[in-house]
Amino acid sequence: MPRVDTSNWKTHLFRDIFDIVKGTRLTKTNMIDGDINYIGATAFNNGITAKIGNTDHIHPAGTITVCYNGSIGQTFYQESPFWATDDVNVLYPKFNLTLPIAQFIIPIIYKIGQKYKYTDKWTSVKMLDTEIPLPTTPSNQPDWDYMEYYIQSIKIKAIKNIDLIKNIIDRNSSKIDTSTWRRFHLYDDSLFAIDSGNKMDRIKMTNNHPSINFVGRATANNGVTDYIDKIEGITPYEAGCMTISLGGEYLGSCFIQDKPFYTSQNVNVLIPKHPMSDYCKQFIATMIFKEGRLHYKAFQDELNRHMKTDFTIPLPQTEDGTPDWIYMEKYMCTIEQKALSALQHLNK
Repeated sequence: MPRVDTSNWKTHLFRDIFDIVKGTRLTKTNMIDGDINYIGATAFNNGITAKIGNTDHIHPAGTITVCYNGSIGQTFYQESPFWATDDVNVLYPKFNLTLPIAQFIIPIIYKIGQKYKYTDKWTSVKMLDTEIPLPTTPSNQPDWDYMEYYIQSIKIKAIKNIDLIKNIIDRNSSKIDTSTWRRFHLYDDSLFAIDSGNKMDRIKMTNNHPSINFVGRATANNGVTDYIDKIEGITPYEAGCMTISLGGEYLGSCFIQDKPFYTSQNVNVLIPKHPMSDYCKQFIATMIFKEGRLHYKAFQDELNRHMKTDFTIPLPQTEDGTPDWIYMEKYMCTIEQKALSALQHLNK
């Protein structure tokens, strides 16, 4: 799609297009089993953290939920009636909110929400007086027709591209045989030294002359949540190290860092004990994320107490029982070539 022309966009107050209602607290001990969506402060699964039978504070379908605490700014369109926790604001539209319109404005709401932090929450009172930029008609009303048309156009192209990618994958994919793989601890001699990270608090950092990446518990932007000043007396970790989120909603998120960095709390640093290509690191990062999401649970059984003890990942091995670096490198190179081929077809 061509770049969006925002020259005719204008800002509108949230209070002019939404009524905003704060969600209602519901403790686990008071939850009843049922099939009603319970929307919590999470970045996953459309905000759904449980299924309940409680019916005291149900919001209707066709509304939007926005986290103002926890995963601040995470925004979702709700297609079914739901209960929202008190960490969530519910946006009731003052216009005919269709799914395409919701899909247009949700990324904008999310981006605005990223300005807010744990210590400066995006409460319903603040949200009412927040400005949101939107396409605007000559009569200074949000151009809902344009938003709907734009999203529908994207969907048509996306469906064609998805079909094309599926065809490319079907022609080239084959199931991986993992029968000869074995499990390795991350601290094994052939893998990493595990460092506990800097455990820094972002709110105490400065960015007057930023030169160092700050890696937190996040899934976007390689885990980098800010760009901060170098701290005298604290040497940043070197580019090429890997970071892993130990808990929270982003448990298991693992990235190769391409620039020097500091870390927040609950982020470990994996320092290769031997030279290791980025392809091999990408392979390992994927396995770490998969294992983290499959076998551990945010806020209940997180990785903090497992990383240096019993956390393991499956890897291909050579005849002498060491990681098969050649296999990993070749596999990731093949994946890269397939992705580049798919992108070339999409750009034609």
